[in-house]
Amino acid sequence: MTSYRAARVKEGWRDYPVISMVGNFSPPVGDQPALLTFNEVLTLFHEFGHALHGLLGAGRYASLTGTSVRWDFVELPSQFMENWCYQPSELAQWARHHQTGEALPEDLLHRIQASQTFLEGLATVRQLGFGLLDMAWHDRSEAVEDAAALEREALAPVEVWPAAEGNWMSPAFSHIFAGGYSAGYYSYKWAEVLDADAFERFREEAQNEAQVAADFKALLSAGGSEDPMVLYQRFRGRVPRPEALLKRAGLHG
Repeated sequence: MTSYRAARVKEGWRDYPVISMVGNFSPPVGDQPALLTFNEVLTLFHEFGHALHGLLGAGRYASLTGTSVRWDFVELPSQFMENWCYQPSELAQWARHHQTGEALPEDLLHRIQASQTFLEGLATVRQLGFGLLDMAWHDRSEAVEDAAALEREALAPVEVWPAAEGNWMSPAFSHIFAGGYSAGYYSYKWAEVLDADAFERFREEAQNEAQVAADFKALLSAGGSEDPMVLYQRFRGRVPRPEALLKRAGLHG
C-alpha cells in the first residue's frame, strides 16, 4: 500500500486521498487465471486495512492522517482486517471456485480456522523474545561488553530450549539495527492485542454491527490527531486486554 496524497480537511474544502495497492501475487499458469493462495488473501486484506486507514482520514493536517500515527498503533487497521479471512460466514461470500462458483467445503473452512492456533505457543514466545532482546539492547546507557551474555539474560524468561553456542540472534536481527524497529519491535505483538480485542467487539455486538462499524470508522478517521489510547478506549469503552488474543491463539487455558 502506498499513499500518494493524504487526506486533509480545511475550512470548507477537502483534499481526497490518493492511495494505491500493488500486489506481487501468483501469476496465471497456462490457460488458468491468476488465483490467490490463502496467504495472499491475508496480505490483500492486511494492506487494504492500511489503505482504509488513509481513505477514511478526516483530519485537518495531512501529516496526521492515515498511517501517520504512533508506531505501536499503525498496524491495528491492517491486522484487524485479517480477522475477516478466518470467519466462515465471510469466506462463504467470496471464497469460491473460479469455474463452478462452489463455496469452500466446510472441512476446509474448519482447517483454515484451526491454522490460527498451529504452533502459536512457540510463535508467541519467539516474538516475545524478539521484543525483549530489542529492549535489552536499547534500554541501557552503558556499553555492552558481552553480547552473548546480554542475549542469554534477555531471552531467559521465554526460553524454550537454549540456543547453541555461537548461534546468536543479535548479529542477524536487522529489524532493530537497520530496519527502523529500534526499541519498537514489541509493536508487532502489541498490535495483535489491539486487533484481536477490537475484533472481539464485533463478535460481542453482532446485533449492533452498524454502530460498531461507525465507531471503528471514527477510530480510523482520526488518524494521529488524538492519542491512540484515547481513541481506542472511546471505541472499546475500556483499555485493551490480551484475553481475546490468547483465545484466538488457543492459549487461554
